Amino acid sequence: MLERLRHVVDEYETLEQQLSDPEVLADTDQLRRLSKRYTELGPVVEAYRRRESRRADADAAREMLVGATGDEREMLVAEIDAAAGEADAIEDELRELMLPRDPHDGKNVIVEIRGAEGGEEANLFARDLYEMYLAYAASNRWKVETLSSTQSDMGGLNDVTFEVRGDTAWRNLKFEGGPQRVQRVPVTESQGRVHTSSATVTVLPEVDEIDVHVDDRDLDIDVYRASGPGGQSVNTTDSAVRITHRPTGVVVAMQDERSQLQNKARAMMVLRARLFELAERERSEEVSAERRSQVGGGGRSEKIRTYNFKENRVTDHRIGFTVYRLSAVLGGDLQVVVDALQADERARLLAEGQ
Repeated sequence: MLERLRHVVDEYETLEQQLSDPEVLADTDQLRRLSKRYTELGPVVEAYRRRESRRADADAAREMLVGATGDEREMLVAEIDAAAGEADAIEDELRELMLPRDPHDGKNVIVEIRGAEGGEEANLFARDLYEMYLAYAASNRWKVETLSSTQSDMGGLNDVTFEVRGDTAWRNLKFEGGPQRVQRVPVTESQGRVHTSSATVTVLPEVDEIDVHVDDRDLDIDVYRASGPGGQSVNTTDSAVRITHRPTGVVVAMQDERSQLQNKARAMMVLRARLFELAERERSEEVSAERRSQVGGGGRSEKIRTYNFKENRVTDHRIGFTVYRLSAVLGGDLQVVVDALQADERARLLAEGQ
């Protein structure tokens, strides 16, 4: 790790010089790119320098210890212990800071939620999840834009796609992808029996044209009249857009905006994200297994998380984490679950790096 740290410090000091270069300051794109990297490396370099400073303090105290007696010796021994202890603590901090960085950190996020098994109750649960993520985003001051939604007959959501914009959005939302289930008495249940229903959540990093190229010749673009629940028309013009990517069979439809151009732009954004995900699957079998597990079949037995109303319980089955504050979590207080998932990820990465 020492060699990697020195490389980071060298890169940081080089960036420091580049960021004072008039040519770099005049190039907006290069300035933004270098500034971002400089900011990323800052915490590592700051911790490294603190560690080296405390190690130097300990070494200086050891030199002074030779020939010291009485109170002076006791004071120096205490200083050595304190400095060495702080240096060791900073070493642990550095190990975490040097963990492999998620390449999607800092990106905006596209989230898709669909009602799965359980009929209308699954659609109502999909709406509950959507509202939970809206509240969670608001608590983090992220911006949310709903790209597309289809309402069910009883006010639930057959499906909804939305974009979350924020520097920390991916870091916190990336764990949400997968089948999620709810156990409660549905509003349609007259006998008071608990039913299990499910919804699928897919979480994708937003990508641009630089990340994934889409050839217009590979696209079939259809326009049609938008419709609401039950199929009734909600617009008098052909503003809805459906884009089919022929090589992969990926289909994206958007109809929420009145403008055909806006719906097309939104559909292209989601299409790029889905194609990027497919490309990642092909590049890595490990990624493939992880990403495919996000949606699964949407069945009740497949799940990453359970929301049990009778027990006031939320359980994340991937790490065996349970919290008895269901109303708070569904109200947007999701951080306690996210923190547990992040801690598990850090522990795994640290173990792999040893």
